[in-house]
Amino acid sequence: MFTILVIYLVMKYVIRFVRYIFKEIEAERLKIPSFHSDWAMPTYSIIRFLLYAFTFILIFPYLPGSNSPVFKGVSVFLGVLFSLGSSSAIGNMVAGLIITYMRPFKIGDRIKINDVFGDVAEKNLLITRVKTPCNEIVTIPNSAILTGNTINYSSEATNAGLILYTTVTMGYDVPWQEMHSALIDAALRTEDILHEPRPFVLQTKLDDFYAAYQINAYTKNAKKQAFIYSNLHQNIQDVCNERKIELLSPHYRAARDGNMSTIPKSYLGSEYKAPVLV
Repeated sequence: MFTILVIYLVMKYVIRFVRYIFKEIEAERLKIPSFHSDWAMPTYSIIRFLLYAFTFILIFPYLPGSNSPVFKGVSVFLGVLFSLGSSSAIGNMVAGLIITYMRPFKIGDRIKINDVFGDVAEKNLLITRVKTPCNEIVTIPNSAILTGNTINYSSEATNAGLILYTTVTMGYDVPWQEMHSALIDAALRTEDILHEPRPFVLQTKLDDFYAAYQINAYTKNAKKQAFIYSNLHQNIQDVCNERKIELLSPHYRAARDGNMSTIPKSYLGSEYKAPVLV
C-alpha cells in the first residue's frame, strides 16, 4: 500500500507539471517552434491519459489478489467488453485527434461540412457541433468529418478576404462592357464588400441565348454571407433598372415588338411608350 501511495503521489505531481507546461503554451507565454497553441490542451489530454495508463500498469502488481485466476478472468472480460462496445467511439476519438492536428477549423469559424453550414460551436475528441444561421445545433461525429469535405470560409477572410460570387445571365444585345460596369457598381454599393481589392467580373459561359456574367467581390465578414448576397442581388436589380438593362433569365425569345419592357415604370419615366408592333 505504501508503494501504491508513492506511485500515486509522484504521478499526481508529474501530471500537474505537464498541465502547467501546456497551459503556458496555450496562453502563448511558452512557444515551441511549429507547435500551435490550439494543440496544447488536446496534446495534454493525450499525455494525461497515457500517464494514467502507465500509473495503473505500475500499481497493478501491488493490488491484492492481482495474481489470482478470478482477478485475471474479470480483467480479460472487462477488456473484451470495452473493445467491442467502444469501437465506434475509438474511431471518433482517433478522427478527433487527426482533425485537431490537421487544423481544418477552429471554434467560431464559418464552415460547411457536407450539407451542414454554420459556425463551429464546439469540438472535442468525439464530436463537433455546428450552429447554423437558423440557430440549429447540428452534432457531427468526427469520423464523418474526416471522411467528408470541409469548407472553411473564415480561415482566409481576415487576411486575404473571402470572395463572394453570383452569376447573372444576359442577352447578347447588351454590350459586355456595360454589363461589367453595372455589376461592379452594384458590388461597390453593397455593405461589407471591399473596394480594395476591387470587384471583378468573369464571363463564364456563352450559351445559345445569353452570356453568363459572374461578379466576384471580396469581404472580410464571412459570417454575414447571407445578408451580403441578398444586398448584392438587390443592388444588381437596382443598377440594371437604372441603366435600362432588362434582367431576363435564363433567356427570352427575340420578339420584343409591341411588348412592354420588364423594367419597372419608376425607372422608365413618363415619356416611355411600348414599341409599335410591325
